[in-house]
Amino acid sequence: MPELPEIETVRRSLAPAIVGRRVVAVRVQERRLRGGVAASFATALAGRRIAEVTRRGKYLLAPLDDGRLWLVHLGMTGQLTLAPRDRPARRHDHIVVELDDGFVITYNDPRRFGRMAVIAPSRLVAETGEGVDPLDDAFSPAALFALTRARRTPIKALLMDQRRVAGVGNIYANEILFRAGVRPGRRAARLARDDCQRIVAASRAVLMEAIRRGGSSISDYRDGLGREGWFQLDHCVYDRAGRPCPTCRTPIRTRVVVGRSTFYCPRCQK
Repeated sequence: MPELPEIETVRRSLAPAIVGRRVVAVRVQERRLRGGVAASFATALAGRRIAEVTRRGKYLLAPLDDGRLWLVHLGMTGQLTLAPRDRPARRHDHIVVELDDGFVITYNDPRRFGRMAVIAPSRLVAETGEGVDPLDDAFSPAALFALTRARRTPIKALLMDQRRVAGVGNIYANEILFRAGVRPGRRAARLARDDCQRIVAASRAVLMEAIRRGGSSISDYRDGLGREGWFQLDHCVYDRAGRPCPTCRTPIRTRVVVGRSTFYCPRCQK
């Protein structure tokens, strides 16, 4: 958390308000984020105009007018929100970016697992991983089938591996595999082509539905305007151990797969 739908929701909520705006000041109040906040971060961002707001997997990217990229990863508990400059400060406000229209973008993160940097485009893959975005046309059944060959890892682990598939984490891997009818612990190499076809279709359906619902606000997540998401109300299996499957009413089971709590229907998923 947050995963692809949450980052895409933040992107869509911030972009109309900040694209074209110039950064007039940057206050770094806590440098102990993941990887550390570089001493040059504030000077690299101040004075720059935000040309666009894009996303790569779980990373938010703002191309700047000097060709570099403002990169943001929200970690587990990070929030990136836009508000008027006179908004009251909150505990864990680590970075405050002032814009030329009187608004500020504030990065708040109680656990400090997020990442904030200004980088050259050539460093992007090293920062984010080279996994294919599951909403991209390149994430096809044939591409997923090729990824699964000779891999003994569970399919859930493969979907969550940012070097292979960008943006899917624990919540959506559970929901995607339920929608596809595939058990999370199945070895990737044992998947057939039709299994991969169902997983690709389920990935697009679940992720787009989550984006339309504003993401999943299970704990700290809010969009760029501070609003909660609602897709957690539509979860079919995630964190629903013992509750009835929405399809067949069999109790949802839980187990640990690659160190993460995993939820599935023993009847609907094979």
